[in-house]
Amino acid sequence: MTRAAGVPRPSAGALRLVEARTARPRSVDIAGYVERMTAHCPYLRPSVERGLTTWTVYRPVGGVDALAVEAELFYAGARAAEWLRPLVRRPHGFLRCENVVVLGEVPGVRHRDLLAWPHWALKNLYAQVGIMFGKFYAGERETTQAGGRTPAAPVSFLPVRAAIRRRDPRFLHATPGLASALAVADDDGRDVCAHLPDDWQEIRRWAKGFLPLAKPSTGSKAGSANRSRSGS
Repeated sequence: MTRAAGVPRPSAGALRLVEARTARPRSVDIAGYVERMTAHCPYLRPSVERGLTTWTVYRPVGGVDALAVEAELFYAGARAAEWLRPLVRRPHGFLRCENVVVLGEVPGVRHRDLLAWPHWALKNLYAQVGIMFGKFYAGERETTQAGGRTPAAPVSFLPVRAAIRRRDPRFLHATPGLASALAVADDDGRDVCAHLPDDWQEIRRWAKGFLPLAKPSTGSKAGSANRSRSGS
């Protein structure tokens, strides 16, 4: 198994790349959703207008199991974060957001379950260098801190973006350790995945070891409305 940016690369080929890093995806109808989301986030419109919100779209290959898909979603998220890290210090870098989309289905497995440990593990790994991960599920709406409701996402995706240190920690009150790490985050170029094992079963067990015991309250998801910028 080869490694890239410290992350062991899956060899199963469980995900097929549909579109790579495009501001205007053709495989998913996302424009209307993004426009409606601008009402909930001050960062989204300027990001979209500058072409800094991008989408990479994947679809599971038929006949693969859930673990293989989860492993490749983890790898795809890490790749997105590594692409983003050198860009966030550039002009308007705080507006950059790469969204990792998963289409299609794995029989008998919900997208919520496919994204659970990859999202949580990536969030914990990359918070220390100021990169935030979120998660949205197709058809589901989020409740904002003000009590409003975001539009239902048309697809399931992991947003990956630069952290806003003065805002994001307040959205992580259910996970104070993560909030504290984010508040003092500094990207010194470290390989955040260097300590990971090579075996994907072991990575999954490691990640599930620090999943939160209870789902954070809806109030803690207020940050998820921010230009597809989830703090949940």
